[in-house]
Amino acid sequence: MAQPHKKFTDSQIKELLERYVRNEIERKYVQQILGIKDRRFFILIKRYRENPKGFSIQYSRKAKTRGITPSIEENLIKELSIEKELIGDENVPIKSYNYSYIKDLLVKKYNQTVSLPTIIDRAKKNGFYLKKRPKRTVHDREVLTNYIGEMIQHDSSYHLWSPPAKEKWYLVTSLDDFSRFILYAIFLKKETSWAHILGLETVILSYGVPFSYYVDCHSIFRFVQGRDSFWRRHHKLTDEASPQWKQVLDDIMSK
Repeated sequence: MAQPHKKFTDSQIKELLERYVRNEIERKYVQQILGIKDRRFFILIKRYRENPKGFSIQYSRKAKTRGITPSIEENLIKELSIEKELIGDENVPIKSYNYSYIKDLLVKKYNQTVSLPTIIDRAKKNGFYLKKRPKRTVHDREVLTNYIGEMIQHDSSYHLWSPPAKEKWYLVTSLDDFSRFILYAIFLKKETSWAHILGLETVILSYGVPFSYYVDCHSIFRFVQGRDSFWRRHHKLTDEASPQWKQVLDDIMSK
């Protein structure tokens, strides 16, 4: 919608309307200059004819903007407080506020609609705002792929994913590196080689065999030998022993 009051002064618009009244300019040119349609034009010309000297189109609000009811304010602060507790809990993998989530939660939980800018405004005023975002851990290896299926990133994470559960769970995932599509995800109380092998089976039977897998140095995936100590010298070096997960994957890739 065009807003002439942001582009023209009152005197400029009055001059256009006066020239129209004197038949010096056609209506379509006035509308084209102001960027308005018929209905808006006739409203303006009516107001101008009724009061040429006091004519003005400068917009002024009659009510406060972003006003919310006390009940909405209370629920908003309540949910932001819960977010703050989660961020402060070292066992929970949440490091920043998710205001879009709060917006959706107010609709689903309380049937209350609040704009995102209003939520951010209230968060800043009440101390639910992080000026500096937490730094992400920099990986020592950058993974780059060119097409889907070229590489699958398989990993597990151990966190308190749901505070009401009061216990940590393992999240095992398989992610296509190129598309960032999650091919497999499951929560487990106990992490085992067999659980990861079942993840392999699910992904391969559902999507096919990828070109390669990328994993970390977890003992389930790889045998990584540390440095020899004074008390013991090791005979097996890194990757000279094959864990069960690697044996299964090697067998699949060789067929």
